[in-house]
Amino acid sequence: MPLSRGYAQPVGMAISPQLVDIVDTATGVRSFSSGGSHALRVCQVERWGLRMEYTTPDDPFSDTEITWLLPELNLRLTQQKPRSRHAKGGPSELTAVRVLREGRHWRTTDLLLGLAAPGGTTARIVRSEEFAAAVAGRVLRVGDADLAMCTVHKTLEELSRVRHDLSSWLAHKHIFEVWPPY
Repeated sequence: MPLSRGYAQPVGMAISPQLVDIVDTATGVRSFSSGGSHALRVCQVERWGLRMEYTTPDDPFSDTEITWLLPELNLRLTQQKPRSRHAKGGPSELTAVRVLREGRHWRTTDLLLGLAAPGGTTARIVRSEEFAAAVAGRVLRVGDADLAMCTVHKTLEELSRVRHDLSSWLAHKHIFEVWPPY
């Protein structure tokens, strides 16, 4: 399906506007560009960034989402806690983001490229088709696309140096909290 300026969209990929979240640390509410919002169970500013946790009642498989914003690394680290205590949790996801802090508000722009880090095995790049469609459709600016590529590839290289162990990688970044935190 042709797009403006002669760019083609990969088959089956819908191009959406940039995904922007705003977290108000005073009220503990995370608002999404879609218009929805979540009251956060945990919303705590840390020396390394922002720690968030909220329940996911509409998700049939996940009970809770834990998210850490790491603005100096241009990353969002996310883990879904399974609803069933017998279910195996999915991989942690490191997503390239641009974070702007303005007082009590943290504005996060999703750069649509990330890594799935299952722990114990090699991390892999995820969301590359969505990223490519956003670049082709000019939803992502050139600077944001470059930031996403550099961030993801640098993080993958750093993870490979510590045998894809997220805890070791976080410690190397001087973040000594336990991940995932449950």
